[in-house]
Amino acid sequence: MAPDTTSTYHYLRTVALPIDEAEARVREALQEQGFGILTEIDVQATLKTKLDVDFRPYKILGACNPPAAYHALQAEPHIGTMLPCNVILQDVGEGQTEIAAVDPVASMAAVGNPALSEIAKEIQGRLRLAIDHV
Repeated sequence: MAPDTTSTYHYLRTVALPIDEAEARVREALQEQGFGILTEIDVQATLKTKLDVDFRPYKILGACNPPAAYHALQAEPHIGTMLPCNVILQDVGEGQTEIAAVDPVASMAAVGNPALSEIAKEIQGRLRLAIDHV
């Protein structure tokens, strides 16, 4: 298993699970942290249908924590342009799946509204807990 990694805009870890099993565990872990999945994009299937190209298994899940989203929308009326929080799963070969989530602290910093910082920190922690518990 690869070490956990933080970049300037996402948090990730690689797990020794096939993507379907990892996805089921991600969904469960997100639910335990108060998130629901609002959107789902099967990138592999979409690219095959739209461009007739083969691509590795890759899914984007749009996760939302309703209370946090509500508070963020109260603090910043256009923050919906940055919601929901995307979590990706991609097959990296040899039965391994990479799981990554946006870093809401980094994305909210771009808005420049200090009222969002505490909300972003809370969601950052919840997303990391979910990924760490897969």
